[in-house]
Amino acid sequence: MLESLRPLLTKILNPIAQNLNINPNIVTLISPFVALLAAYGFANHMLILGVIAILISGFLDVMDGAIARFHNRTSKFGAFFDSTMDRFADAIIYIGIIFGGYCDWFVGILAIHSAITVSYVRSRAESQGVECKVGIAERAVRMIILMIGALIGYFTSPIYFTYIIIILVILSYITVGQRVYHVWRQLK
Repeated sequence: MLESLRPLLTKILNPIAQNLNINPNIVTLISPFVALLAAYGFANHMLILGVIAILISGFLDVMDGAIARFHNRTSKFGAFFDSTMDRFADAIIYIGIIFGGYCDWFVGILAIHSAITVSYVRSRAESQGVECKVGIAERAVRMIILMIGALIGYFTSPIYFTYIIIILVILSYITVGQRVYHVWRQLK
């Protein structure tokens, strides 16, 4: 869904990546620790801290790839490591949200499960030779919606943040369905 923004994002990120000639896996490794800060913020009812930390974590998530591409350091391990750390970050953030009481444990577990399943389906599809970047709620979209939900909850009532989390679970499972259907059509 956000794939159309890639050229604009590349224009913005390349000058930064040019000045950061470091191992992109180090940037990847930092991202889940920033997600821990987001979880801490949500767990302690500091929604703005949670939003800022998700924003920083997301920035790091796109920077690692930009650095790898700009300095010709892309690798299969780097892609694998990035995906793995993204799953850690997703789960960590939702654990903080659950701990903060913004959703009950069942909805929180579904949020973690749905986020991980969206990525799993894509990974499994690609292992079968099918490109699978379809769906309404890829990771970047989910993180943007989560940040908007937290801001709405901060400026109005936390119950709206809870509603947004429920909507995210639904959107994530719809995305799983879209991806499964896409793969089915490609492989039949």
